[in-house]
Amino acid sequence: MPKSLEFFFDYGSPTSYLAHVQLAGIARRTGAEVKRRPMLLGGVFKATDNQTPVANKAKAAYMMADMPRMAAHLGVPFAMNPYFIINTLSLMRGAVAAQADGTFETYDAAMWPAMWVDGENMGEPGTIAKVLAGAGLDPAAFAERIQDQAVKDGLIANTGEAVRRGAFGAPTVFVGEEMFFGSDRLDYVERALAA
Repeated sequence: MPKSLEFFFDYGSPTSYLAHVQLAGIARRTGAEVKRRPMLLGGVFKATDNQTPVANKAKAAYMMADMPRMAAHLGVPFAMNPYFIINTLSLMRGAVAAQADGTFETYDAAMWPAMWVDGENMGEPGTIAKVLAGAGLDPAAFAERIQDQAVKDGLIANTGEAVRRGAFGAPTVFVGEEMFFGSDRLDYVERALAA
């Protein structure tokens, strides 16, 4: 059976972005398939009685210093989104729809930099439409698809599965049933894939 890792993520999570930028290298080095699993982080927090790290002043201060440091270490662009915390329900439904429609690579490649490089207000429908159009995707089709019950159910199912398997935040990566949390644990993921 080919090796694979499951990447449960939310575009509103800066640490998900910092994990995302490392996945291609891991796949190249290990030959593993990356299965991207959109989930709603707010739903995970609610189900696990957790909350964003920035709700704690000490954690927030550390995170704001550490994320640019990690991005510099990885050699990737990063800017803290001035609109953070953003309601990502539409974005995550959009990811589920894009996977079903075969446009996920384009969609995904547009969402990450909009959130964590360009600092766009991705909670605003007009901004989402602008980013989609810039990527060659149809904003009107997106607006319709995210209201589709199958898309809504898909996001609920992904989120529920992540929680059932032990996720309490994002990013969460699984290699088989072994769980790894955070953008700073991907070296462990790589070792698990090599085992």
